[in-house]
Amino acid sequence: MRLDDYIEDLEPDEEAERRRLAKEKSYAITDHIETFEQRFDDALSGDTLVGSTAPSIFVGRSNYPDIPVGVLSPVGDEDAAEEYVTDGSWYQQGHGITDVLQRRTGLLNSSKHANVDSPSIASRMAPSVHDSWDGFVGIQREVAIAGQPVDLEIGLDGKPELGLEAGTDVATPRGPRANARNAELRENPYVPKPVKKTLEDDDWQAQGAMTYLYRRGFDVYEINSILSAGALGETKQRRLVPTRWSITAVDDTVGQFLRGGIRNAPSIDDVQVWANEYMGNRYWVILAPGSWEFELVEMKAPGSIWNPNPRGDVWLQSASEGYEGRSSYVEETAGAYYAARLGVLEHLESIGRQAKCLVLREVSDDYWAPVGVWQVRESVRNAFEGQYGEAETFHDAVNEVATQLPISYARLQRKSELAAGLQSNLSAFSGST
Repeated sequence: MRLDDYIEDLEPDEEAERRRLAKEKSYAITDHIETFEQRFDDALSGDTLVGSTAPSIFVGRSNYPDIPVGVLSPVGDEDAAEEYVTDGSWYQQGHGITDVLQRRTGLLNSSKHANVDSPSIASRMAPSVHDSWDGFVGIQREVAIAGQPVDLEIGLDGKPELGLEAGTDVATPRGPRANARNAELRENPYVPKPVKKTLEDDDWQAQGAMTYLYRRGFDVYEINSILSAGALGETKQRRLVPTRWSITAVDDTVGQFLRGGIRNAPSIDDVQVWANEYMGNRYWVILAPGSWEFELVEMKAPGSIWNPNPRGDVWLQSASEGYEGRSSYVEETAGAYYAARLGVLEHLESIGRQAKCLVLREVSDDYWAPVGVWQVRESVRNAFEGQYGEAETFHDAVNEVATQLPISYARLQRKSELAAGLQSNLSAFSGST
């Protein structure tokens, strides 16, 4: 399909309706928290949360290396525990910002503090994390490696702190928290065979274990939970990893693995433009013939998350890599870079091709609350569904897409290495003739 026809056929934004819904959503979350408080009182027996089901874990990073570690469990909705796990199904089910926040506020984070190397900071002689399958840290690890939500009983010290704690561009927001006194399994969790294999291998480095699990069909969401619990890597090197760090680490590691797989693949044959929109974020993915290159450019509108001044300018950042990848961590676009890159590499690996790629992310002011980097990953992954627009050249594609962006083409060129390279390459070509 011609690119101009492709762009014209994209469904128009329902701006007025989205803004109306956004205004209502903050009130809906407040009501939901009040409902949770009542459900929590009903589920509490003395100071014990009876019949809890934990589908996932959380490892904080505050006061590192003595950090909070917790199990996340829905209260009053245990039968639907799997629906509370952050993964790609949320995108497939069309969850909006409110849906995500309600699920996060419905998860109680029962936590204790632990050292990243030792499950107990009370004793210098405490066993290291890689030896620990007892106590609260051991229970948390059991939850992380299980193939399905785990039934357990949690003893609490006091009532939870109710409310919603904002997430980041990487991690999802978090709901109520409570100090855990102890936790006890009510069943023997099912552990998939590939996970057992990575646990039993004493000399398997974390990167190799991650890619092994990915090749065995585990998605990055599952791998990041296992890594976070300190259950991957050479046995004596295993450490608790804050959730925010583990998310990016897994995206980066799997991305490097996929990039290695397409290094010698043939290039795509034509210039393709793919588009997707989700939760007030619009994505343009431009693929062009050539060896692997990647760049993410983020444009965040005034009044949106991370650019709250409604009278300010569009916040613009970018990061890129060439054929050999990156040698340093991405600071500007952080976790979004690795999540978007993963989605592109998965597509290229699936078709056995390589390409140079420019991803443009436009964040509108309808993105009124952060839901985590998973929405970037899933939006790019799913951008490759359906048709794409075709252009004669990479320059034509960028020039056409730029007419749909909240910034000028000139400003895009000043920030984007790939867009800027278009003009310099064209000039050099003209001069050589």
